[in-house]
Order: sequence, then structure tokens, then C-alpha cells
Amino acid sequence: MWYFGGVFGLATLALWIFCLVDVITTPDGAPRNLPKFGWLVLVLILPLIGSLLWLIAGRPQSTTAYRPTAYERSAPRFPEYDRPGRFAATDTAADEEFLRRCRERAEQQRRQARGETTES
Repeated sequence: MWYFGGVFGLATLALWIFCLVDVITTPDGAPRNLPKFGWLVLVLILPLIGSLLWLIAGRPQSTTAYRPTAYERSAPRFPEYDRPGRFAATDTAADEEFLRRCRERAEQQRRQARGETTES
């Protein structure tokens, strides 16, 4: 019964949990030599041998770069930030005029909130 006791038992449990999660999170067509369901059954029924076999013969070898799946975005989340030239202001006079009008309107709203009357 030394198989399930002590440090060896804890190492087997950790290996089994790691391989079980790894099999579950692996995409369907990626495992080698058996379908994903077959590897899942093998790792569940034979914890030590199944886990070692998964690491040696079943785990996919990822030598290629990560490619997004069909439902993942390939574009950045906010593409407008990647093109600053498109949104960059080139007319500083128009910017200053816009800011001046914003300040005037904010001041007018402050006066109205305090109860002052404006005579503009």
C-alpha cells in the first residue's frame, strides 16, 4: 500500500490532477494517438500510468505559434488606439476654441446651479 501513502502518494495525486486538467483543457483535435475522451478515461482509471502516458504519448506538441480559434479576436480590443494619426488633432486653433466653449458652458452651469442669473 506504499503507492498511495507518503510523498510518493502526494506526487502521484499532484501529477494526476495536473494531467486531468491538462486533458480537459486541451482542444478536441489536439491530442496524439487517442481521441480526447480516450485519454480522459485512461487518466481517470489509471492515475499514475495514464498520467505518464498522457505526458509521453498524448499531450500535443505545440511547436507553432499561438493562433486564435474561430471565436477569438485577432484584432486588438481597441483598434482606434493603434492608429493615432487617424484621430490626432492637427488644428490646434479649433481645439482651443472647443476647450474655451467647454469652459464657458461649465461656468454657466455652475452659476445656474448656485442660483445666479446670467445675462448673456
